[in-house]
Amino acid sequence: MRGRADVRSPAVRAAVVKTFGGPEALELVEVPVPGVGAGQVRIRVEAAAVNPVDLATRAGLMVTAGLMAPREVTGIGWDVAGRVDAVGEGVGGFAVGDPVIGLRDRLDVSLATYAEFVVLDAGAVAPAPTGCSAVEAATLPLNGLTAQQSLDLLGLAPGATLLVTGAAGAVGGFAVELAAQRGLRVVATAAAEDEEFVRAAGARWFVPRSADVAEGVRAVVPSGVDGALDAALLGVRALGAVRNRGAFVSVRDGVAPLPLRGITVKQAWVAADGAALAELSSLAGRGLLSLRVADVLPLEHAARAHERAAAGGLRGRLVLTP
Repeated sequence: MRGRADVRSPAVRAAVVKTFGGPEALELVEVPVPGVGAGQVRIRVEAAAVNPVDLATRAGLMVTAGLMAPREVTGIGWDVAGRVDAVGEGVGGFAVGDPVIGLRDRLDVSLATYAEFVVLDAGAVAPAPTGCSAVEAATLPLNGLTAQQSLDLLGLAPGATLLVTGAAGAVGGFAVELAAQRGLRVVATAAAEDEEFVRAAGARWFVPRSADVAEGVRAVVPSGVDGALDAALLGVRALGAVRNRGAFVSVRDGVAPLPLRGITVKQAWVAADGAALAELSSLAGRGLLSLRVADVLPLEHAARAHERAAAGGLRGRLVLTP
């Protein structure tokens, strides 16, 4: 360890799950300050966003799906924004006190980002976006990287047409902005009241989600779009909007359609990537990515945050602050 920010109590608070279940399964516990190893960075957490995958993990769905093994204690939370508290041997580019963001992409851990401190591999960490609060910055890593890596999977050239379903959501909103910056012509689906937002994000065409997706898209792109990024998990309902031998990416396992008509269908599995996250952070710092916060709650209200997230209807992410 190259440095330590200050002297502290040997125990810190974290929200974890010991028995899977509803929001009440989240327990606020005291744990030792996590040690930092070679190639790692310890972050004093200032904000952690609440994502659907957190709710699924808490409920035990990740174990049921075979994505993680059962364990006695499960840490919750993927996104983090805060300041570097310590760096391990061999880590360059980060110093104690630096504002950073990061992504915890391993499910099988006992301590995640719903905590006062978290340790991440240095390759999962990036400088925080300039001019943004930690609360705003915490909404970027998981959803921004998912959108970016999904677009990379599609591999569309500038000028190609792209359908983004759920374009007003966290992943969909970033996808529209990033796609427009890549020179793609975007057809966006969302609720009617979100049309102004998705058009401002860069969508050329808008199809209300109440419409038949394939018919609505083909009304503006008759031959079908070159690719689709299915953030709303419409599956086969969105496939009809894609041209023969086009491309389709789903952001959740189990809802991707069969590759009919020669369409290439892929599943996006997000992976932490500090270099890519630094690019996204730079875009956000320049106002080119919208960081949307629905509300801020203290860490001890994590269960309440899960209840609100499950109820839906939010625009932006709920964020926990220790």
